[in-house]
Amino acid sequence: MRLLLCLFMLTTCVACASDGPSVEFGGKVFKVEIADNPEEQALGLMFRDSMPADAGMIFIFPNESPRSFWMKNTRIPLDIMYFDKDLKMVSISENTPPCRVSRCPSYPSIKPAMYVLELNAGTASELGVDIGDRLLIDLD
Repeated sequence: MRLLLCLFMLTTCVACASDGPSVEFGGKVFKVEIADNPEEQALGLMFRDSMPADAGMIFIFPNESPRSFWMKNTRIPLDIMYFDKDLKMVSISENTPPCRVSRCPSYPSIKPAMYVLELNAGTASELGVDIGDRLLIDLD
C-alpha cells in the first residue's frame, strides 16, 4: 500500500512539475506559447496589451530559412531572437517597437533561422545574451 501511495505521489509531482511549454535562455526559464502553424505564426503576439515578464512566444518552422517579422498590430515592444536548427542564436532585433501605421517595417534575420523567440523588450539586454548563445526548448 505504501508503495502505491509513493508511486501516486511521485506521478502527481512529476505532472505538476511540467507547467506547459517553456524555454531556457540566458539562464532564465520562460513559459511560452507555441506558434507552429501558419495561422498562429501570422497572429503571433498581435493585439495584446501586456505580457508577463516570464512569458514569450516560440515560433517553430519546418526548416531553416531567412525569416522576417513585423510588428503590425503588436501593441508591446519586443525582443525578436532568431535561432538556427541547432538552437544557436543567429540574429536579434532588440527593443523592436510596436507599429501603429499601415506600412510597418520588417525585421529580418541576418542568417537563416528555424526558431524565433519573442520576449518583452529589454529582456535580451537584461540577460546579457548574444549571437551564438543557445536556446533550450521544453515542449512538455
